[in-house]
Amino acid sequence: MATAAPSSALRPAPWRVEAVEQETADTRTLTLAPLAGTAPAVEPGQFVMVSVPGVGEVPISVSRLDPLCLTVRAVGAVTRAVCASAPGAVLGVRGPYGSAWPLADTGGGDVVVVAGGIGLAPLRPVVLRLLERHDLDRLAVLYGARTPHDLLYARSLLGWGARVTVDAAGGEWHGKVGVVPKLLAGVRLDPTRTTAFVCGPELMMRFTIAALSARGVAAERIHLSLERCMRCGVGLCGHCQLGPTLVCRDGPVYSYAAVAPLLEVREL
Repeated sequence: MATAAPSSALRPAPWRVEAVEQETADTRTLTLAPLAGTAPAVEPGQFVMVSVPGVGEVPISVSRLDPLCLTVRAVGAVTRAVCASAPGAVLGVRGPYGSAWPLADTGGGDVVVVAGGIGLAPLRPVVLRLLERHDLDRLAVLYGARTPHDLLYARSLLGWGARVTVDAAGGEWHGKVGVVPKLLAGVRLDPTRTTAFVCGPELMMRFTIAALSARGVAAERIHLSLERCMRCGVGLCGHCQLGPTLVCRDGPVYSYAAVAPLLEVREL
């Protein structure tokens, strides 16, 4: 049974919007700074709870660590209000919460980062941190979006050496068309020394896991970020329960070995 969270963990702090960058027609990246004190330490993969007075609160993955950036797609009342925030606006932020990507386990091997859609946001800190390291054999970034107009961080993808595909495109697109897992066929890797980080729509993650497993990558070395209906962020409300685990408290990052049996249960 979860213990009660301290009141400080549930009290939003005021953060000012420093800058806003339009990523796609419905997605923006906000750069935030605390109005008082110092920003808390955040690890790649963690999330924060963001509130808009009079509208509500929503969990948002951190898409850059320093300065703190949030990439938000406007899909509901709260995320629309967050996306509509202009520089100078003040939002409530509490956290960070949740587990982080296990970057310490990647030394001396190959790393495959696989993202679909907005799932690239919580993986961007992973890519940025791994690009600074010199102890990897290979780093492959695979990314897919619905259309070329839905690609996040379009100016950064080339610098990352990312392999990109889209579900559908017109004549102006000269890249690959198809689903993200198919990009794995062109990636060189040593399955015994490969770590994979995966985030995106759950169906895409399932096919990616199957493709990685077919290449011989062990379930313990495949890590994914799960999305469930998180409300409190601290494991109290139970909305994000996945079998015996609470995604906000025990995730959102899990090894596939830990959650494989749960993902096979349709009702979960």
